[in-house]
Amino acid sequence: MVGGYMGKILDIDLTTKTIKEIPLDYDVARKWLGGKGLAIKILYDELKQLEAKGISPRDIDPFGPENVVVFATGPGTGIPGFPSPGRYHVMALKSPLTGSIGSANSGGEWGPFLKFSGFDALIIRGKSETPVYISIVNGKAEICDASDLWGKNTFDTARILKKRIGGKNTSVACIGPAGENLVLVACIINDEHRAAGRTGLGAVLGSKKLKAIVVSGEKEVPIANPEKFKEASSKWIKAMRENSVTGQGLPKYGTAILVNIINQHGMFPYKNWQTGVDPDGEKISGETLEEKYLIKRRPCWGCQIGCGRVTKVESGPYQILYSEGPEYESIWALGAATGVGNLEAIIKANHYCDEFGMDTISLGSTIGCAMELVERGIIPKEDLQGLDLRFGNDAALVEAVWRTAYKSGFGKYLALGSKRLAELYGHPEYSMSVKGLEMPAYDPRGAKGIGLEYATSNRGGCHVTGYTISPEILGIPEQIDRFTTEGKAKWVKTFQDFTCVVNSTVNCLFVTFALGVDAFAELLSAVTGWDLTTDELMTIGERIYNLERWIMTKYGFSAKDDTLPKRLLEEPMPEGPSKGQVVELDKMLKEYYELRGWVDGKPTPEKLKELGIEV
Repeated sequence: MVGGYMGKILDIDLTTKTIKEIPLDYDVARKWLGGKGLAIKILYDELKQLEAKGISPRDIDPFGPENVVVFATGPGTGIPGFPSPGRYHVMALKSPLTGSIGSANSGGEWGPFLKFSGFDALIIRGKSETPVYISIVNGKAEICDASDLWGKNTFDTARILKKRIGGKNTSVACIGPAGENLVLVACIINDEHRAAGRTGLGAVLGSKKLKAIVVSGEKEVPIANPEKFKEASSKWIKAMRENSVTGQGLPKYGTAILVNIINQHGMFPYKNWQTGVDPDGEKISGETLEEKYLIKRRPCWGCQIGCGRVTKVESGPYQILYSEGPEYESIWALGAATGVGNLEAIIKANHYCDEFGMDTISLGSTIGCAMELVERGIIPKEDLQGLDLRFGNDAALVEAVWRTAYKSGFGKYLALGSKRLAELYGHPEYSMSVKGLEMPAYDPRGAKGIGLEYATSNRGGCHVTGYTISPEILGIPEQIDRFTTEGKAKWVKTFQDFTCVVNSTVNCLFVTFALGVDAFAELLSAVTGWDLTTDELMTIGERIYNLERWIMTKYGFSAKDDTLPKRLLEEPMPEGPSKGQVVELDKMLKEYYELRGWVDGKPTPEKLKELGIEV
């Protein structure tokens, strides 16, 4: 018996309203694990079929019926005792925001409950003419009318469907008004406050008129060697509890514990990355959030860390009596990136992002970009339609969020994302993005490895593809010089490959503060019954990363796109502990390509063959 999998995939065509069950190929699972790996393999097979029909990858319309979406769990999802097992991965052939592969990851309960309903993954193809939702309950799937749900926010949608379906282990993933309105930074929200946030996948579902996917079930995930798993689980959960980050910092303060840490290193991007020092950093820190606004923690399903925050603002213009978050990236994007130092406004803006279904990183960064364009006199006042978009204006920040969701007034421009917004006004250099995806809350002038990671990340400006902040700032698994370029290429490649393993298992990246690939090898071997070595897992990760990059080349991406905004390459950090630093990207890129076996940013035929990728 192979454990860790339910053994079935659902293939749903929204155009023809047909549903097929496909048996999981365990040879494919051994080679790609699940989650991101399984999704990327399915998408590549779809791409080859389109090419065989004469459809060029470059001609795929992100909002067309040919854009396939895959939701996938992994062999670590939904297993009690597996480290942080409450996540799923979702991918699309093409992101409307970046023009590359769409990719996002989320926690909560939806991933485990999909497995409990009897399936490892969903393939969504085609396009409905009228609003629909998908119901998957104890092995039975249906496409249902969602006319009464269209136009509703994510909270109402989730609550209505949970009540309608009933049952045990029921969870809803849905889009809000932003997805319906094809806002390019729209995301998928599950369990009301958990987001598959990046690359605009909410807009893809909106284009398909797919309002929600509700899952419910009581099946158990099989484990091949329960005794071995119990022993491995006990050992590695103990390691997590004894770790200062996973056992202390994240449980007490959530991810926002990083606000003060990163700000003190002079690399907390402020006012659209003009500097790395936020003078109001303490006011919006995890410590302040915990002291003034925290109600309780809310962990994802089965998680031993529990970094989720339940918060409220008691009174005032930003009153909200129940919300969740904001976490570190959202505090930065809606706060420091826009010059806003009012945590109550940030909490309210974050709440609206969850309610309407938008990616906080891309939206906050886009608002920050717009603020700089306004202050430089580039955006004319009449375009703003009364919105006073200047750095530090908390009221304008909150209003800009809902305007974006409905494309109201200037919101129709913010809905484009920062790259298109900046290009529209003739100044692309003010978009702090890579490959069209806005970068997160670490200025790489203060940590060179994360700069290489941003530049080479397949989905664009992304920190969770290879989180080198761990060794560069936190000293995990060892402390390395954050300012040097030496050796960073190897660190980035290793982290990127390992992260592919984590996202294919699928579980939370935060466990890697305490656990390495050896832990995953032991846990996955016990769960699946396969003898998975650390070398095999790292090869699987490398295989996934290379196939994703190979698909990108078909969309026209190459080494020219492995770069950073001009500001980070040419403008020295003006102040603080990282003063005078720029990112010397070329030095690291050359070594990175050599380690990868890539030419012009593309995998060579020899590298693909070595990894067992047939092209």
